[in-house]
Amino acid sequence: MGFVLPPIEAYPVQHLPIVKAYADKIGLVEVINQIVPTEMAIDPGTIVLGMILDTLSGRSPLYRLEEFFAHQDTALLLGKAIAPGAFDDDTVGRVLDRLYDTGTMKVFTACAVRADQVLGLDKRYVHFDTTSVSVYGDYLPSEDRQDQQEQAVPFTIPHGYSKDKRPDLKQFVFSTLCVDRAVPLWGKPHDGNASDKTVHNTLLSDIAAFLAKHGVAPGAYIYVADAALVTEDNLAALGDTLFISRLPATYNACGRRIAEAVAHNTWDDVGVLAHTKPTKHRPVTSYKASEGAVTLYGTPYRAVVVHSSAQDKRRQQRLARDIQTSQSTIQTAARIAAQQEYFCRADAEAAAAKLRAVHAAYHLVDVTVEERPVYGRGRPSFHKPRTVQAIHDRLKTTISPQTERIGRMEEEAGCFVVLTNVPTTGELAHSARDLLTV
Repeated sequence: MGFVLPPIEAYPVQHLPIVKAYADKIGLVEVINQIVPTEMAIDPGTIVLGMILDTLSGRSPLYRLEEFFAHQDTALLLGKAIAPGAFDDDTVGRVLDRLYDTGTMKVFTACAVRADQVLGLDKRYVHFDTTSVSVYGDYLPSEDRQDQQEQAVPFTIPHGYSKDKRPDLKQFVFSTLCVDRAVPLWGKPHDGNASDKTVHNTLLSDIAAFLAKHGVAPGAYIYVADAALVTEDNLAALGDTLFISRLPATYNACGRRIAEAVAHNTWDDVGVLAHTKPTKHRPVTSYKASEGAVTLYGTPYRAVVVHSSAQDKRRQQRLARDIQTSQSTIQTAARIAAQQEYFCRADAEAAAAKLRAVHAAYHLVDVTVEERPVYGRGRPSFHKPRTVQAIHDRLKTTISPQTERIGRMEEEAGCFVVLTNVPTTGELAHSARDLLTV
């Protein structure tokens, strides 16, 4: 008798073994098991790893986690053969409760710190940003929701301004601190209507303390954030912390610096900074910069004007609308004036002066007074000239665009201002090009 081979089972694991390898490298399961106490038959670290694998496979609902692992090689992906029933709703729910009791951000930070220890992340530049997360379902106000220790929920989930175009959904705001370009090392949830400016102010001291705890002393890193950082309170809270941000266009100093840079036309070529290949619809973008300074709230800062060859489409569209409005305004005024006839020169000159005074931001109007003879009625004779009965005056207008001004404004529209207190000399000195590549 021949041997009967067991049936071969095949599983479409795709990229998930790579995810498992990185989880093993940073000791994800071990870290979670150390800080999340439980007496369950299956350890919480393995459950969390299972949820991560599910999420990075295209994401199915949590209530279908058991179904997901029914079609996976658990021995390969989890390091041990586990029955799919271990991922039922009750087990996963209990693990989520344990994570909440321990503190989700505490768990996340512990895993992130372990990844930093293993991978040696570059913490010279820390990037901070916020994002809104939309959620489905009903969420009661914070005063009506309390945990088992009778402590109020630390953030609210209301309706608010939706960055993902879903104003029908409630949301909360999540802030992250990333190092080594895009690796999150720390994060915190906030109210769904929290202002980015306020979030910056409340977290600046927390971030400094967190980095110091993990060996990054003040002055050894540069804080990189968006324009929401630039407020009087936030700049004061930064103190001596080195930072790089974008000067908001709402500050008059921003417009002045851009106008100065374009007028002086003394640019330093930065070149191409993108690491991705250009495409048909996204051509390569090159940059040039002009160094300068501004003073905000009594403190001087470096203000580097940066010009992008791609230019800001919204600003270009707004400029185009302004130019069209300017042309329409002067054309309407010129058409109305040209239809009038004046019976004395003084009235015509007064009307011409009034037309010249019409404000058109991007156009000039040249107005001249022309005499228009008025002849008597009847057919003119071939043998003698027509008799002029009166002389009336009319206005002749020529409209021309302010080409130089429009060109200057088009160049200004492609500019933004980088604000920083990073020195140009010393250990952490950065040139304009360095600032753009941070």
